[in-house]
Amino acid sequence: MRYHSTRGEAPVLSFSDVLLAGLASDGGLYVPETWPQISKDRIKAFAGMAYADVAVEVLTPFVEGDIPADVFKAMCHDAYAGFAHEAVTPLTQYAPDNWVMELYHGPTLAFKDVALQLLGRLFEYVLGERGEKLTIVGATSGDTGGAAIEALKGRDAVDVFILHPKGRISDVQRRMMTCVDDQNIHNIALEGSFDDCQAMVKAMFADHDFRDGVRLGAINSINWARIMAQVVYYFTTASSLGAPERDVSYCVPTGNFGDIFAGYVAAQMGLPIQMLCVATNQNDILDRTLRAGAYKPLGVAPTISPSMDIQVSSNFERLIYDISGDAEMVRGLMGSLKQAGEFTLPEPVRAKIAKRFLSARADEAETSEMIKRTHVETGHVVDPHTAVGLVAAEKLRAEGKLSGPVVTLATAHAAKFPDAVEAACGVHPTLPAHLSDLFERQERMIDMPDDRLKVQTYVREKARI
Repeated sequence: MRYHSTRGEAPVLSFSDVLLAGLASDGGLYVPETWPQISKDRIKAFAGMAYADVAVEVLTPFVEGDIPADVFKAMCHDAYAGFAHEAVTPLTQYAPDNWVMELYHGPTLAFKDVALQLLGRLFEYVLGERGEKLTIVGATSGDTGGAAIEALKGRDAVDVFILHPKGRISDVQRRMMTCVDDQNIHNIALEGSFDDCQAMVKAMFADHDFRDGVRLGAINSINWARIMAQVVYYFTTASSLGAPERDVSYCVPTGNFGDIFAGYVAAQMGLPIQMLCVATNQNDILDRTLRAGAYKPLGVAPTISPSMDIQVSSNFERLIYDISGDAEMVRGLMGSLKQAGEFTLPEPVRAKIAKRFLSARADEAETSEMIKRTHVETGHVVDPHTAVGLVAAEKLRAEGKLSGPVVTLATAHAAKFPDAVEAACGVHPTLPAHLSDLFERQERMIDMPDDRLKVQTYVREKARI
């Protein structure tokens, strides 16, 4: 499989090169040249199969030619062996035709574990084969950082620097990063929002002298391997609900558009998805864009669902490119975003997107009310991000836009946001046993201003390249 950039001006690369490069040299995001196809018979056969075996079958076409088949199979089985639920991403029914996909059974209790546990092993293999080292710099709105650190801690070939917005993630999210004392792990609390963190990471990639000097790599969903690994759970859950004979819709709480883009990839590979529903909190740029076509960041407002407090959704660029097939147009739109701070989707592109995607938003009161009502009606305690998804699904059903089975993605464990959950429903969710002493562990991080040169100096000093 070969990969090219959404902006059309970067070299075409192999999977291994894309894995290590992260962002394309022209500022774009890498996508496969073609979408592999999974037949209806194979989709039907996935029902009841072990998650790791489905992962091997779905993902092999993306890595073929770079990762030997036996090595990749072992990676997949090893990556998911440590999840707390045998199904890895199990489904729970909350009401007729309403299901929740539990994506929080990994070591850091968030959906990012599903991709990053595999990504860590991919990095280790490719770097080991090449005898190389890599400096990972990533931005997190809460969950990516912890999952990346858990997957990469202690690995000699990788140094990890994670930027998080100071004071804008939950205490549990922060401690999952800052209480790891492995010497290859570095946490930076950056003054500003997640968008500031993400913009800084992208600017570092654009600084080619710095990028090459520290061998910069990415673990955010700008890295194709992150998206690739998330495609699998759409296949496993849809097949368990009757696919391909039965269409399923998915409602995805999302800020950076990566998790829902993975659903789009699954559909492009042949999975019969009826609709993909974008669920946003009050930082609703994706909802506004899908409804009206104007992509205009309005500033980030802190919410009780902080992992979605984003106004620059990087992976939306991948969708625009795949829908349009026009790299020149993508370059123009991204140039407009950089220069004018906004862009407007061409109407034919917006119309094509609308055939596959719906959207809805949830404000703070609606989110808290859904946490409370879900607990009363089902006995389940959900985190604020999952609640945003449940609100969106309910609204879209009420509008007559959704019918049949709908799966809402539960992106994190409620215990990662105990204060918001307790305020909403009166239940203080507890951490699993392996994290029960989290608040007794010593934290290790550095506070830094939103100054790229200062952060780059710190990275240069600490990286072991």
